[in-house]
Amino acid sequence: MTQRSILAGQVPNVIIKAGGSVTVKGHHSDLVTAEAANRWGLKVEKRSESEIGRARAAVGEHVLFDVRLKWPDQEEKSASDEVIEVQIGGSGQVFVPFKSNVKIYAGKDIAAEGIYGQVDAYAGYKLDLQDVHFLRYASAGWTMKLDCHTLVEDKVEFKAGSDIRFHIQELTSAHIRVKDIGGYWEARIGEGEKSISLKCGGDVTLVTDQKVEPLPPDYILGKIEKPAEA
Repeated sequence: MTQRSILAGQVPNVIIKAGGSVTVKGHHSDLVTAEAANRWGLKVEKRSESEIGRARAAVGEHVLFDVRLKWPDQEEKSASDEVIEVQIGGSGQVFVPFKSNVKIYAGKDIAAEGIYGQVDAYAGYKLDLQDVHFLRYASAGWTMKLDCHTLVEDKVEFKAGSDIRFHIQELTSAHIRVKDIGGYWEARIGEGEKSISLKCGGDVTLVTDQKVEPLPPDYILGKIEKPAEA
């Protein structure tokens, strides 16, 4: 097992790219620490935002992403424009300061928890986000499980190849459009201020303690569950 750590500060911007699966956890530290099997390779380095304005990663011939990166405007900013970049050739795990803003890309699975900053996650296979405070974007080639506190954007779309389990704890006003294996349905929570699209090849499960109102054209609701008791 190879391990690398780098001093990042309390509110760093972190990009994580893994060819296999990756687990990302928040921890009480100002270090970004990454671990991976020796044979697959591991790199941790600081780069400027200007150097990493466009990120691209591929596993074999499959391009995981090719996007222009956009970091949030923070009240509590880093001392410089530095970005911490972690590259793992195979699978591994990464520990980041709790308030980190993190973008995660993996050829296989992503599991992330305990991150109080903003998270973007793109998994080639399974995606599982737990106790993430600010979710921006997410996609998965297979299943997606989201248990997050709030959404950053007012208009978002989440896609998965199989099932989606969608729980945003502070979601009290949203217009939700769902297209899953059972067909299409629309619903509203509260005044419908946020616009959310959920598309998948399996079933969508909407988890909420709010009242969900069916909308036209068919006034149909899909699978809705109450959150588990704490």
